[in-house]
Amino acid sequence: MGRREKNIVGLDIGSTKVCTLIAAVRGGTQRNQLENGLEPVGLGVAESKGLKRGAIVNLEAAVESIKKSVHEAETMAGCEVETVYVGLSGPHVRSFNSRGVTPIPTRSREIDSEDVRRVIETARAVALAPDREIIHILPQEFIVDDQDGIGDPLGMFGTRLEVNVHIVTSSTTAAQNIITAVNRSGLLVGDTVLEPIAAGEAILTEDEKELGSVLVDIGGGKTNLAIYHHGGVRHTVVVPLGGELFTNDIAVGLRTSIPEAEWLKREQGCAVSSMADNDKVFEVAGVGSRHPRAVAQSVLSDILQPRAEEIVHLVRNEIRAAGYERQAGAGVVLTGGGAMLRGFVELAEDILDMPVRIGTSTGFGESLLEKTPQLMGPEFATVTGLVLYGERRRKTHDFHENSNSGFKKFVSKFRSLL
Repeated sequence: MGRREKNIVGLDIGSTKVCTLIAAVRGGTQRNQLENGLEPVGLGVAESKGLKRGAIVNLEAAVESIKKSVHEAETMAGCEVETVYVGLSGPHVRSFNSRGVTPIPTRSREIDSEDVRRVIETARAVALAPDREIIHILPQEFIVDDQDGIGDPLGMFGTRLEVNVHIVTSSTTAAQNIITAVNRSGLLVGDTVLEPIAAGEAILTEDEKELGSVLVDIGGGKTNLAIYHHGGVRHTVVVPLGGELFTNDIAVGLRTSIPEAEWLKREQGCAVSSMADNDKVFEVAGVGSRHPRAVAQSVLSDILQPRAEEIVHLVRNEIRAAGYERQAGAGVVLTGGGAMLRGFVELAEDILDMPVRIGTSTGFGESLLEKTPQLMGPEFATVTGLVLYGERRRKTHDFHENSNSGFKKFVSKFRSLL
């Protein structure tokens, strides 16, 4: 077992920004941490360059963005980091559910870890294209003989063990390009984590996961969706639409620059035309030497609402396709920078016919409010979740950063879930 670092670091490489969060382990032993035993000590945010919709398109530019973000976090924390947990997303991500079955060889014997390993091996024995790799195997439930809904079968008696799992795969080259960019920045990758899974760590309660909820993470270049039910992940998908489209629509519609359009979206934007103030008028800077002109807030809302409706309709279609439209008892949780657009919650509630809330991270307890209150914002849910994911891995002593064995990596993730 290798040396353990005193800090846990999350690295969220998004389409619009790169975020690095350093959290220090406080109190207790490594195996018996307090519930809120992490304290955020460093946060770095840099403009993202060289990425498009979660994929590397310019390696050197991406490396520079990562370095700037990490350096800012290290300066704030007063330390250097070595290993990071990296978020992974993009249209190249695919997922599906699988089922595994194995007999228990000896009667009247307790189910042990070898039986669990064997049944999940049968569930992951699926045909994959040569250019794809498994990044997550998430157990949903175990079935011992005819008894279903079991979260942990260890120690139980039975003659037949089954498991339902959710398998997430990614393009091998796309994932390797992300890892290469991180390595060229002087860092090691502890693990790659699907971004909506990480965000769920930070903002979803256990009740929401059990009753059924839909996590919608609206990033800059993409929207991540994860459906939870009975405590497990049932469906994940990445939709190639995000907050950047709002900005581009404003820039084209109002003939202004991208930075000005971004500012207008944040300060004056509204996703529902009926909520806009018809009497409110603001100046919009022109492109080049063109003079600024006055624009009513209702005009801006008319540009934003169709795009917001398009994103919500795509989310609704994914929920229906997965068959969980009537099983999301806890409703929808919005997170990501795109969720901050005023009126988006009301629009989503109207289209989806479900309760909708904005998800904020509460994983660090009161220390979060004292040290870095900005982490409460939905735009930092993924990087916060990456750190919490790393903490859970750390507690179970399942560090395999330098292992080339896919099975060891799988066992590490499975044990942490149990």
